[in-house]
Amino acid sequence: MRIIGGNLKGIRLQPPANLPVRPTTDMAKEALFNILNNRFDLESCSVLDLFCGTGNLTFEFASRNSTSIMAIDMDYGCVNWVKSTAKKHEFNQVEVRKGDVFKLLKQMTGAYDLIFADPPYHLPNIPQIPVLVKEQQLLKPDGLLIVEHQSNMKLNNLPGYTETRKYGNSSFSFFEFS
Repeated sequence: MRIIGGNLKGIRLQPPANLPVRPTTDMAKEALFNILNNRFDLESCSVLDLFCGTGNLTFEFASRNSTSIMAIDMDYGCVNWVKSTAKKHEFNQVEVRKGDVFKLLKQMTGAYDLIFADPPYHLPNIPQIPVLVKEQQLLKPDGLLIVEHQSNMKLNNLPGYTETRKYGNSSFSFFEFS
């Protein structure tokens, strides 16, 4: 896992091999950050990283000095890895929580500039993510929700959908709720 931009650009992080994850590829991550850099000042963004796994995206945002990053995952090993790596690199803006993303979304308050969700592809309730984000008003007025999913899954019928970008077997669907 490589940090592709920001203060730690080029640093390789070596998460434990036994974590139950499917990290976003460097190609897809680079494409995503090109889109985000053209739209946001990432240094002034608050970020919610759902299903953070290895922290691949959490650390990209932290390396770019995003103001606050909440990373959530259900796996104890992932949570510990992200916490220890954030501490090691002095990413004080990173807060990590262990829990079921769907349950936490129903309880959360506050709003974020960017919400990134990279759920396990086999989850049947992926389409609930945009619905819950909208219901809980978790996005700021010009905020963006990005859901990573298998390219054969269609999310274009959900509220706030704007577009999908495909990168091989993975796609990013974008949502806005103004």
